[in-house]
Amino acid sequence: MVAAQEPRKECPPDLTSGLFRADDFCTYSPKQLDGEDRLSTLTDDLLLSILGRVSSRVAARTSVLSTRWRHLSWWLPELSINVKDVLSAPCADPIEANDMEQAMASLTKATRSLLDKQQRESSISSLHLNLISNFLCEVGQLIGDAIDSGLLKDLDLTILDEIEPLDCSEEELQQRAQDIDAFFTAYPSVLLCLTKLSLKNVGFDKLDMHHLLFDCCKQLTHLTLHHCDTGSFSLFKIDAPGSKLRVLEIEKCRFLRIDLVCLPKLEKFLWETWVSQVAPLTFGFVPSLGELELSSGSNCDQRLFRLSELLHGVTSIHTLTLDFQGETLWVQAEMEELRTAFSKLRKLFVRGIFVEFDISWTTAFLVAAPSIEMLHIEVWEHTCDVGEARPASYHDRKSPRWEMHLDSSSENRLLKELEFAGFKSLEQQFTFIRSMLERCPNLQKIVLRDEEQCDDCDTLKVPRPSRFPRKEDEQEMVVKRIRDEMFVDGLSQDAIWLHGALSVCFVLIFLFLFLLP
Repeated sequence: MVAAQEPRKECPPDLTSGLFRADDFCTYSPKQLDGEDRLSTLTDDLLLSILGRVSSRVAARTSVLSTRWRHLSWWLPELSINVKDVLSAPCADPIEANDMEQAMASLTKATRSLLDKQQRESSISSLHLNLISNFLCEVGQLIGDAIDSGLLKDLDLTILDEIEPLDCSEEELQQRAQDIDAFFTAYPSVLLCLTKLSLKNVGFDKLDMHHLLFDCCKQLTHLTLHHCDTGSFSLFKIDAPGSKLRVLEIEKCRFLRIDLVCLPKLEKFLWETWVSQVAPLTFGFVPSLGELELSSGSNCDQRLFRLSELLHGVTSIHTLTLDFQGETLWVQAEMEELRTAFSKLRKLFVRGIFVEFDISWTTAFLVAAPSIEMLHIEVWEHTCDVGEARPASYHDRKSPRWEMHLDSSSENRLLKELEFAGFKSLEQQFTFIRSMLERCPNLQKIVLRDEEQCDDCDTLKVPRPSRFPRKEDEQEMVVKRIRDEMFVDGLSQDAIWLHGALSVCFVLIFLFLFLLP
């Protein structure tokens, strides 16, 4: 006989208002609603802490677990609503317009439900909202009302665009700028609590970009611009003494140069891929700048520039990342000239060094940064940028030729950790590690990693080569070679441990005798 089943019930009405597909909550039994489990015996604070670590969609789906969980989603102090979370699966790539319209309709309903003041018993400290530029006005009124009523305190707004930058016309870029300007004009309350803004494919050729982003968005602390500018090869000057901006990220924008004249609270600046033939950046008054990341592959017209001149007047950087994306270096050879800019440097990341290049030139940075504590080196080897797959705009790579006259007594006594990504057991890599051991007497930890996965390489028929020592005996051989060379310097073999033996990473920890108990 077939056992009797509990009668099926419809979804609670407040869960069908968006954010989820109907089949997510089509059935549940009374036992699921009324029966208590050990998870439900936790305090509200603990449950809200758990729900705060998942998406708003997942959090709201827990409403069907029991009557205890039914309204927890409306008690969350932070909400995250992403249009990509409500797309029907599977969806086309690129996403079709009809699918995006349906997703934005669901997102609008979800936003209306989660911002319903009658449902909520507390204010929202932060709302993370990811939506498409074409539908800004769909949620503008909801956000404006939430701000005006005091329900919403901080807004993190990401305006997405699924179109690839190279496929966007100038007219489309400028239209998106007009849409964003109209959105802020129609709902001025948004500017009062907008603390984080991310834009993609926006052309401010006909608008005052500085006024909109720095004069109007007075509460902005984090700004990300992806393929946004005021036209090809344009200059952009930022002079905002009253700005609260702490993080500025520029990605694939076509600025010829950005002049950071005054951003007193700026703590982190990132520029990924620039078009300028010379130094793309100048610094003025940026007393709080601690993290700087510059990442770009050189092109045919790229001229080398002096890092010391780019960093002129900047003395507060503690973390620096230079990523050459596997191409020829775009910085000139320098050593002593960098001492002022590197006076407070603690962490240095040098990434995208082509696998055939010598890496000993990076020692020049160590000479200029005696206070450095952690060094990260990444070697680049990709099948997606060699042979026929290599972009025509890129010239032949040239190995760095840095003439360095190192003082044999010069040391980096504070350097304690060396991380080497893209390790391949090449002779020059062992030589580099050896030089680090000699130069850094207090080095405690060396991390050797394989290269990260590359989607472009994976799509090619030719497999991406991997020379990382994955097998246990290969890793033991690497450890033995480094250990034996260290033993020459008087380091006991008993002071070396193999911390891990994973297929993608293994760690060697070195402790000098005087550090042992």
